[in-house]
Order: sequence, then C-alpha cells, then structure tokens
Amino acid sequence: MEMELESIMLPGIDPQRPIVIAGPCSAETEEQVMETARGIADKGIKLFRAGIWKPRTKPGGFEGIGAEGLQWLKRVKKETGMYVATEVATKDHVFEALKAGIDVLWIGARTTVNPFAVQEIADALKGVDVPVLIKNPVNPDLELWIGAFQRLYGAGIRRLGAIHRGFSSYDKKMYRNLPLWHIPIELRRRMPNLPIFCDPSHIGGKRELLAAICKKAISLHADGLFIESHCCPQKALSDAAQQLTPPALAELLAMLNVSIE
Repeated sequence: MEMELESIMLPGIDPQRPIVIAGPCSAETEEQVMETARGIADKGIKLFRAGIWKPRTKPGGFEGIGAEGLQWLKRVKKETGMYVATEVATKDHVFEALKAGIDVLWIGARTTVNPFAVQEIADALKGVDVPVLIKNPVNPDLELWIGAFQRLYGAGIRRLGAIHRGFSSYDKKMYRNLPLWHIPIELRRRMPNLPIFCDPSHIGGKRELLAAICKKAISLHADGLFIESHCCPQKALSDAAQQLTPPALAELLAMLNVSIE
C-alpha cells in the first residue's frame, strides 16, 4: 500500500530536524506535571508528552492516573502554550483524549503488537485530523509495525509518524530494549515520507546511555527525539532511571547541538 502522508507539523514548530517531544513517563500529580512542563517550556520545547494511561508488563504497578490527568494537560496548554501529547490504547482513550483537546496521540509498543487493538483505535479516529505517532512493537517485526500504519491510513489518518523505542530481548545487557537500528533504517527505505522519532529513554533505560543513543539516531537522520523528563526523577512512579530533569535535558540537547529555539 502506497501512502500519501501529510505533515505532522503543528503551527509554530520549526520543521528542521530533530523535533523534540519531552515530558514525564507518567502524569502522576498535577503539581508534578506543571513543574515539569514549566521547566521544559523554559528551555524552548514546544511539545509536551505525558502518559495518562500506562499499560504495564505486570499488574500491581502504577497504571496511570487516568482521564483526570487530561485536565492537567489542558492546563499545561493554557499556561505554557505548549502542545500536548499522550498515549492511547483503546477507543475510550481516543474519545477522552480528543474531547480534552490533546494535540498529538501516540500508540505504545504493547498496543502495536495487537492488530485488533490498533484497528479499534483506527476506527475511533475515522474523520479526525490529528497527528498519530506509532511506536514499534515490542518484538522486532517490521511488517507488524507497517501494518499498524496501514490500519490508521485506511481509517483516513494522513498525519502519521513512527517512534523507534527499541525491541524487547530476553538477554538484556547494555540496553533496556535493543535498538536494532537496521529496522528503522528499513522502515525509512520502505516509507521514505514517514517521520521517524527516536525514543532513547526506552532504548537505554538509563540516563547515562541517552547521549550516545541520541547521537546515533541523529547520525541516521532521525526526524525527532521523544525523551522522558521529570521534575524529580528519583521520585517517579514509573521509569525513574531513564528520566532527565528539565535542566539535564537542556544540557543533553546543547551537547547534541540540537536547537529548540
């Protein structure tokens, strides 16, 4: 299926690579969301991400604050002027996010693996003009990833982008999720007009690995970076080891020579 995609760019965002989308893994409290958002906005970033619903590998962990957190994202938009993005995994998530005026949606790795779930989201988005980013499935299956884009495209969504977040492996050594760079490279070859973001946070799983992963992604002409940032990472309810404070994020981007002005 040949896809004629439209730009995912939002007004006021410089289309020069790479675009930075940053924010906490999870929206935990209104205070945490706002403190992080203000810190990120002060650094010039224009697109804020936060997980509202969190599909976890095992039960018992923090699975997100739920729809209540959407009101916090609305406050982020109002007070900082940033666009806001969140993850959706069901049709109900889609309806709630759209009702709250969320600007960008993303589909997580644990959802991309399930064609029924992706189709449900696609059906819920029919007739809606909103950018949708799709993370690679947890397993290294390029066809499954491409199939997710085809399902969204078949529902009329033309503003699509990919997020490369690495692939699960039983034998975890250096990385939390193996980057397997040849897979996003092949995706680029197969879908040359598709913007591809790199999620170094989930690939590395550790703050100290982010710089090297970002450098590699930029060398491969990634269109953007999708990075987790938290005002107080050591107190984070999910993915504490891989989140950066807003000042640390600014230092990383400066070291990478990534302009966000």
